[in-house]
Amino acid sequence: MKIATWNVNSIRTRQPHVIDWLTNNSIDVLCLQETKVIDKDFPRQPFEELGYHTYIYGQKAYNGVAIFSRQPMTDIITGFTDIVGEEKAQSFDEQKRIISGVIDDIRIINVYVPNGASLGSEKYEYKLQWFQVLKAYLDDLILKEAREVCICGDFNIALDDKDIYNSKGKEKHIMSSPVERETLQNILTIGLKDAFRKFTTEGGHFSWWDYRSGGFQRNRGWRIDHLYLTHKLYEKAINCTIDIEPRKQEKPSDHTPVILEI
Repeated sequence: MKIATWNVNSIRTRQPHVIDWLTNNSIDVLCLQETKVIDKDFPRQPFEELGYHTYIYGQKAYNGVAIFSRQPMTDIITGFTDIVGEEKAQSFDEQKRIISGVIDDIRIINVYVPNGASLGSEKYEYKLQWFQVLKAYLDDLILKEAREVCICGDFNIALDDKDIYNSKGKEKHIMSSPVERETLQNILTIGLKDAFRKFTTEGGHFSWWDYRSGGFQRNRGWRIDHLYLTHKLYEKAINCTIDIEPRKQEKPSDHTPVILEI
């Protein structure tokens, strides 16, 4: 099985890119972030014609997540509320950032983590609080279901210095501050491991490049798109790669796909 994650930065803008990529790559499950479209306007038909079942959780102009699957998925969950309850979820489900479903007894969770804007800002605090709700969500799901989990998506955090082209001043930079890294590490303590780092230990491999200043052309990137696996699934992983080809296209997303094979 091949599972991929890709922040497409607008599915309607990037629809030809995604169709082309899926046509040329044998992907069983594709998790998309930043779809930026309400559910009724999501362009389902072209992907269904490719043989995918589509599961959508979106909003207008911002955020939005989706899962495409070759086989039907079961137990689709959108948002936090159904798992952690309204009191813990608070207003976090107003932003459409998490969707999950089950295939082959694997719970696949697709997330689009808030960016945080700048250290100390309201959006930064929102990001940290969002992670607290995610932790409660994962604790409840893993305890309740006792099945293997793959959580993937745009985490908007580079967990290690080698995940950044230049880590100078990282402590003061959004997506690499010590608090953000500690917050993500706390999520992983429930028994999740980084699939990409099982196969690639050196730096210089990135999944996001700023549009400005020739970021991609100069490989000034960050690895912020991740796939994390519970123990048995991690042991079954046979490869995890970053495909930079879509980033070379005209008017691409600023992110590129990351593919896991199990």
